[in-house]
Amino acid sequence: MTFGHAQLAIGFRPVPVEFRDLRWAIAVSQHRSLRQAAETLGIKQPTLSRRLRNLDYKLGVTLFKRTNGGTRPTVEGQEFIEDARRILDQTEAMTVRVKSRSRGESGRLTIGVHTSLSAGNLRATLLDYQQRFPDVDRQLVDGASDHLISDLASSAIDVAFVAEPNPNPRWSDRSLLLWSERVVAALPANHPLTARDVVHWGELRREPLLTSRRGPGPEFVKLLNSKLGSSDPCPLLRHDVVLDRLLSLVGVDWGILLVLESATGAVYPGVTFREVHDAEGPTRLSLRAYWRQDNCNPSLRPLLDLLRERYPDLSAAPGTD
Repeated sequence: MTFGHAQLAIGFRPVPVEFRDLRWAIAVSQHRSLRQAAETLGIKQPTLSRRLRNLDYKLGVTLFKRTNGGTRPTVEGQEFIEDARRILDQTEAMTVRVKSRSRGESGRLTIGVHTSLSAGNLRATLLDYQQRFPDVDRQLVDGASDHLISDLASSAIDVAFVAEPNPNPRWSDRSLLLWSERVVAALPANHPLTARDVVHWGELRREPLLTSRRGPGPEFVKLLNSKLGSSDPCPLLRHDVVLDRLLSLVGVDWGILLVLESATGAVYPGVTFREVHDAEGPTRLSLRAYWRQDNCNPSLRPLLDLLRERYPDLSAAPGTD
């Protein structure tokens, strides 16, 4: 460093010293020669000698003893050099941390997730982000879409990944259309529908359907109603538990559960997965990233850049901000 000041306590009196003086004094102690130290620093020897005299005067001590055998630190000078090294090391470390934080390479990022991470693009994206930015502390928050949107609005989270048929009407800030995921029915292994390659929406009528307020549960209920043309096409068995609990209930034949394909990466005893189709083929929900334009967290931008890098075709699709 060639600028700035450090405060050194001499007795009870703090003395401002330039970082340049610290570096130059350390160089002299390393080389034990004013000439060699000046050459290393790229300055003239008289300039270095004059600077050391000024430093001695400012501190009221003699830092170096000049002899025919070289320039060596005095007892006070050795103590000064040790403190100088500590100050410069701490300052350099602080500078590295600040620069890393400003580039989004460290710090904390709070991510709202709406879907499973057992498989799929979101899992792969977060793994890639972790490998590229291992010093970022990633905090995950689970919740329904409305809960995550509220958390975004209050700045409780930095970004939310939400699966839904259409953009959330409650959000007017930034969003990015990413990819779509197929809707899958998690069936008890002994259920008659497991004999089919795919399940059609009409075949789910009157089937007991497990659901939760968490994750995309509310979206599935709306989707089911729209596909079957009824406000109450299935008995709804509501349990306010996380996804793996619901899948465990499927395995003991408590009902059927609608999930996204990203939930099929884990094996659950007694559970069989089948895609849900309509007349046009697989049913899909779009996954979008939502965030606030005025979010100043430096760690957010690298994640958004990573999304656009990994999914350039999808990120350039209509409806993308």
